[in-house]
Amino acid sequence: MPRKPAASKKPAVTKIFVLDTNVLMHDPSSLFRFEEHDVFLPIMTLEELDNHKKGMSEIARNARQTSRMLDELLADDSEAMEIGISLYEASSKLASGRLFLQTEAISADLPQGLPTSKVDNQILSVVIHLQKKFPKRPVILVSKDINMRIKCRALNLLAEDYFNDKVLEDTDILYTGTRALPDNFWDKHGKGMESWKKESKTYYKINGPLCPQMLINECIWLEKDGFTAIVKEASGKTAVLETLVDYSHPKNAVWGITARNREQNFAMNLLMNPDIDFVTLLGQAGTGKTLLTLAAGLNQVLESKLFAEIIMTRATVPVGEDIGFLPGTEEEKMAPWMGALEDNLDVLTHTDEKDSGPYGGEWGKAATHDMIRSRIKVKSMNFMRGRTFLKKFLIIDEAQNLTPKQMKTLITRAGPGTKVVCLGNIAQIDTPYLTEGSSGLTYVVDRFKGWPHSGHITLQRGERSRLADHAAEVL
Repeated sequence: MPRKPAASKKPAVTKIFVLDTNVLMHDPSSLFRFEEHDVFLPIMTLEELDNHKKGMSEIARNARQTSRMLDELLADDSEAMEIGISLYEASSKLASGRLFLQTEAISADLPQGLPTSKVDNQILSVVIHLQKKFPKRPVILVSKDINMRIKCRALNLLAEDYFNDKVLEDTDILYTGTRALPDNFWDKHGKGMESWKKESKTYYKINGPLCPQMLINECIWLEKDGFTAIVKEASGKTAVLETLVDYSHPKNAVWGITARNREQNFAMNLLMNPDIDFVTLLGQAGTGKTLLTLAAGLNQVLESKLFAEIIMTRATVPVGEDIGFLPGTEEEKMAPWMGALEDNLDVLTHTDEKDSGPYGGEWGKAATHDMIRSRIKVKSMNFMRGRTFLKKFLIIDEAQNLTPKQMKTLITRAGPGTKVVCLGNIAQIDTPYLTEGSSGLTYVVDRFKGWPHSGHITLQRGERSRLADHAAEVL
């Protein structure tokens, strides 16, 4: 019996998105992010782009990039202003809608008391005009400006934030890098298990229902028998687990530092593993991110000589008011920002006062500090473009203050034999316009998960002091 042809669906009504200037200055490629819907640019948006194009800031760069993209689009279709410019080819077939520019003077009726001289209000009048002109199509203003969206709602117009740059809607679902196994794990996954030893590590090849969910380099643990392992291979219903080194035991101490909890032990295993080139550590203040990383770095620079030196950098975003220009060389200018480095070096170079012999006491301490300091370089991010780091241990501190673009710039500096470690706390973002969902740190954690040469751990327990733990909890 021949099958009936499927009833042809009525084409859904496409929307018209009116873009505010701040969306284009935030992401120049936003023109191509609205799929089958049409994009409308008011003339005031172009005017504001023109006002912001001068300078070396990220905003000025994005304004110029947007202008260049518009220029290319208009060069191809200069005749098609009335019917709109197709975005299909320019967006590499991602967007099938059309781009419209305001080609006529629009003087829509704004409520009494709203000054028409204000740019925001002129953009609102464009939205009102389009709503009257296309009563059957939803006309939506896209803006990063909260007040603009509130104004829109007050005037009964549709408004949305620009969500395309958000990696995750909710950071609670961000990959933590650890997985607690159920108590019946071995009953369900132990049938036909293979096990072997290689270079003091034990490997288990298991199969079962949890295996498809496991990601490579995810750290797993079983509460009841204290079993901890890392996933080495995961394909379909089988996975290979490798036991971890116990860095909480004093005999495995790294530069005198032992792991104080399970997550710190996981982090130390990733930091000390030469096969892992990229490590991200998230955690609130006092979870030991910088201390563990520096201890692992010093061990691999001075003892195992895997790396030539440690390079440390961070986003220089002040918490309060900026203190102005700083004198000195690049290293000296970065010194006030590197208080965390100095604090941790004090812990790492602390030698017992009762030490006897020529290397004990103040002399030994000063000599150790100088030797370590000579192997740690502090660099500013501003001069990173175009550099390549060979055999370096690169630490990016306060990485939550970086945009995804800045993050890409830094990570792509890594040459052969370089390990990159990103540290941060996404609850402490100081950069304006960055949120937990759109931070560069969230972006790399999400994009790198499951890659065989990267690892991530979210540190849970604060180890700084009972005061710091309580403050992080209640304040």
